[in-house]
This record gives sequence, structure tokens and C-alpha cells, in this order.
Amino acid sequence: MDIAALIAWVVTALGGFYMLGTWIQRGGIRQQQSGTSRLPAPVVFGHFALAAIGLVVWIIYVVADRNALAWTAFGLLLPVALLGFVMLARWIPVYRDRAAAGAAPAAAGPEAEGTVPAERHFPLPVVLAHGLFAVVTLVLVLLTALGIGGS
Repeated sequence: MDIAALIAWVVTALGGFYMLGTWIQRGGIRQQQSGTSRLPAPVVFGHFALAAIGLVVWIIYVVADRNALAWTAFGLLLPVALLGFVMLARWIPVYRDRAAAGAAPAAAGPEAEGTVPAERHFPLPVVLAHGLFAVVTLVLVLLTALGIGGS
């Protein structure tokens, strides 16, 4: 089960890297000053940093098989999940605006790139897969820390 959690965590991280790269490339950091992006940079980078640290701890756990490391990784995942839910809640209105803009004819022409939140460019399947794999990762890490399914 520890290897399954590792695989789920890596897949989750790949989706997260993609979205982080998209957010940065589309000006998410610059948009913090103008208020265009709904995702605060400290939340984005805090989520990334804690998830990355947790993944390193989990890899060490898989190698060393020390239960304290499994619980440490799980403890790191809790604030990662909380920050992820905060970002999801802030992203949903941006996604709805995108869907509404796509359904309505563009009367005034294309929007200026600086006025479009960077997170509007996140593909829905990537967001959904990232969230699903994140939940799977959290559950597998918890079950492993509890000693269910062996390690």
C-alpha cells in the first residue's frame, strides 16, 4: 500500500506541477498585485512546498519503513489538503466565469490577457484528476500509517 500511495502522490504532483507552471506562465504572480488572480501566491506556494516536503518524507518512509515518518507525511498532507480546498473554492467561480464567457458571443472582442485570471487556463480534467488523486493519496497514506494493508 505504501507503493500505491507513492504512485498516487507522484501522479497528483504531476498534475499540480502542470497547474503551477500554467499559473506562473499565465502571469499568476504578477496578477497578485492587480488582484486579477483569485489564488493568493502564499497559498499556491505553501500548498506546493508542503506537498513536496511531504512527498520527500514519504519516499524516506518507503525506504526506511519507520511509522513516525508515515504519520509525519500524513500530518503534512492535512494542511496541503486544506490549502487545496481553499484554492478549489476560489477557482470554481473563475471556472464558471470561463464557462459563461465561452457560451456567450464575444461582443467586445477577446479579453486582454492581463484581465483574465491565470487560473482560468487550468483544464477541468487536470483539476479533477489532481483532486481525485489527492484524496486517494491522503486515504492511502492514512491507511498505511494505521498499519492497514501492510507496508
